[in-house]
Amino acid sequence: MSKRFCALVLCLFAVISFSAAASAATTIKVAHVVNEKDAFHACALKFKELVEAGSKGELQIAIFPNATLGDERQLIESMRMGVVDSAILTGGPIINFLPKFGVFDLPFLFSSPEQAYKVLDGEIGRKLLAGMEKFGCKGLAYGERGFRNLTNSKRPVATPEDMKGLKIRLMQNPVYVDSFKALGANAVPMAWTEALTALQQGTIDGQENPLNVIVAFNLFESQKYLSITRHAYAPNVIMMSMKVWNKFTPEQQKLLQESAQAAAEYNRKLDNDNAAQWLQLLKDKGMQVTEPDIAAFRKAVEPVYRKYEAQFGKDLIKAILETK
Repeated sequence: MSKRFCALVLCLFAVISFSAAASAATTIKVAHVVNEKDAFHACALKFKELVEAGSKGELQIAIFPNATLGDERQLIESMRMGVVDSAILTGGPIINFLPKFGVFDLPFLFSSPEQAYKVLDGEIGRKLLAGMEKFGCKGLAYGERGFRNLTNSKRPVATPEDMKGLKIRLMQNPVYVDSFKALGANAVPMAWTEALTALQQGTIDGQENPLNVIVAFNLFESQKYLSITRHAYAPNVIMMSMKVWNKFTPEQQKLLQESAQAAAEYNRKLDNDNAAQWLQLLKDKGMQVTEPDIAAFRKAVEPVYRKYEAQFGKDLIKAILETK
C-alpha cells in the first residue's frame, strides 16, 4: 500500500469522523417573544454561551426572538407537545396551566429584589418550578422581568384616582386584570405583539412593564407619562419541554440546570446595574416621571388579596410577605 494511498485513507477517515461528530451535536431551540435589545435576549445569549462551552459543543442553542415561534401561550403549548424545545417566558401565561403560580402576580407582594430572589430561589420557588412538570414543562430557573411600572399617553398618574378610565394593556392574566380594575383603570388584556400596534395607533392609552421593556421597545415614542409604581415584581422563567428534557443524560441535565440558573442571575444583575441608566434615558427622551403615593395604591388593591386567598393559600401569601 503506497504512502499516498494511506494518506488519502487517513484524510477520508478524518473527514468522516468530523462529520459524524458534527452531526452528533444536538440543537436546542430557545424561543422568546421580545426583541434582541431586551433583557430576555441577553439571558438567552448567556444560556447559549454556558451550555455550548460546558458541553464542548455537543449541545448547541438556537435562539428564536420576536415571537417567531409563537406568543407565550403558544410557546407553552408547543413545549408540551415537544415542538419547541425551550423558552424564556413571563409568568402571565403560566397560570393558565399552574394556577398557583399566579401568587407572584399579586400587587405589591414584593418590596425589594432581595426579597423576591430569596422567595424564588428558596423552597417556595422550587416547588412551583417542580409543579410545571404536571403540564409537560421543566422549570429550570427564575430570571428577571423586574418591577413593573405604568406608562400612559394621557396624564400623570400619582394616585389611584388618576387611573380612572385609562385603557391599560395588561398581560392575559386575571390577577393583573383584577388589580387594575381595583385601581379604576379600564383593563385591556392582550398579547404583547398586538399591544405594540394598539399603543402606536392610540386605541389603548397605556401599558405596564419594567423599565428595560419600556426602553427596548421605544415606548417613549407613544407614551408621555411614566409612573414608578413598582406594583408587581415579575420573574421570567427559563423552561424546557419535558419531552426534550427526558432525552438528555443526567450529566447534560445538570449542565442545563446550572447554566439556566447562572443565566438567570446574569439577567438579574443586568437589570439592577442598568435601572438608573434606563430611567435617565427615558427622562432624556421626554417622558414625564412621577413617583406616586404607593400607600394609596396598596390600599386600593386590598380586595384583590381577599379574592385570591382561597386559590393561592393564605399561608403561602403570608410566607412570601414575611420573607425578609
